[in-house]
Amino acid sequence: MSNAARIVESDPVSGLFAAAEDFGRLAREQALRIETDRRVPQELIEQFREAGLYRVLQPRLFGGYEAGFEAFAGIVSRIARGDGSAGWVFSVCAVHQWLIGLFPEEAQADVWGNKRDAFAAGSYAPSGKAVAVDGGYRMTGAWGFASGCDTSDWLLLGSIFPSDKAGEPPFAGFFLVPASDYRIDPDSWQVAGLAGTGSRTVYLDDVFVPAHRVLSFAAGTSGVAPGVAVNSNPLYRIPFMACVPTCLVAPTLGMAEGAFDLYLEATGNRSTRGAVAGGNSRMIEFATIQMRVAEAAASIDAARTILMRDIAETQGIAASGQDISLDVRLRNRRTHAFAVRLLVQAVDALFYGSGGNALDLNRPLQRFWRDIHAAGVHISTNWDAVSTMYGQHVLGLEPKGQY
Repeated sequence: MSNAARIVESDPVSGLFAAAEDFGRLAREQALRIETDRRVPQELIEQFREAGLYRVLQPRLFGGYEAGFEAFAGIVSRIARGDGSAGWVFSVCAVHQWLIGLFPEEAQADVWGNKRDAFAAGSYAPSGKAVAVDGGYRMTGAWGFASGCDTSDWLLLGSIFPSDKAGEPPFAGFFLVPASDYRIDPDSWQVAGLAGTGSRTVYLDDVFVPAHRVLSFAAGTSGVAPGVAVNSNPLYRIPFMACVPTCLVAPTLGMAEGAFDLYLEATGNRSTRGAVAGGNSRMIEFATIQMRVAEAAASIDAARTILMRDIAETQGIAASGQDISLDVRLRNRRTHAFAVRLLVQAVDALFYGSGGNALDLNRPLQRFWRDIHAAGVHISTNWDAVSTMYGQHVLGLEPKGQY
């Protein structure tokens, strides 16, 4: 057992944070390799696994900690502070431990029965074709943006399923398949930001999926999904969209924090060059630099505050036995998108105050800048997409979107 794993076992949440900080530093050292390879190294993934990080949201029934989304966000942001892609891949796979906990116990046993530290990558867009057959479905199709698919044990995918009840319409849902059932297009992820996430396209060719490995989206947002019966922690009663987008906000928070760290390191000993700006003047003495640092720090602090507030309030409501109201769910969705907007603005403030040196591909700040802009256009946290849904709700209209 590694030292990180020993620390975690002695005090799970504090140990997970300490291990994540160590891995954040390690990811920073490997950031160029991660981007160049367009995937997180398997050895780093295995270190995450050995340290128990994937157990943070996993049900206790299968060896998890059920530590909650506050702990989860803290772990993710610490890793992403070193490298955005490493934090992103860990985040989207670790949050699936919670989502798998909503599936029937038989499906959970399929995933964790023989390998307690197994985890799943995923792609939620309802793609592919599902054909109902005896005992389940046969699945064929392509799913894009499957972050971490190279390193995962399972895939959690979205699709539209024909109802097994006559006269009822098709339903949207998720399903689980083992790594042996899918193939990956190795050249399908050529991007300017978050390149190291390896969010490639995966294919299924007439794969059988038993019915117990299917979870409807409606069940996942109801608070009474099949897994709630076996995982009694109120954590599993939170509607899907009220909490899962945290897996996108938390790594974005870490990226902004990492960029802030780098900016302070780079600017502290830097002086200007050339007659136009005034040669040999200390950068930290410019009021504009001071203002950019203040703006970035305030934006990061504001994003962190509203994210953690919403997580704490939502988990508290679930713990009290109450339903998560539509007001809270849409408030959370607003926060997910607005926090990311603030974090992108924070890194922009730093990047545009860094001069031409920031463009050097060997310097980490430009990678954080590209990565955080990639995070900002994700449909689940894109402000244009999410803000209209919240506005519709408060103005008395039917919200159009996922909440």
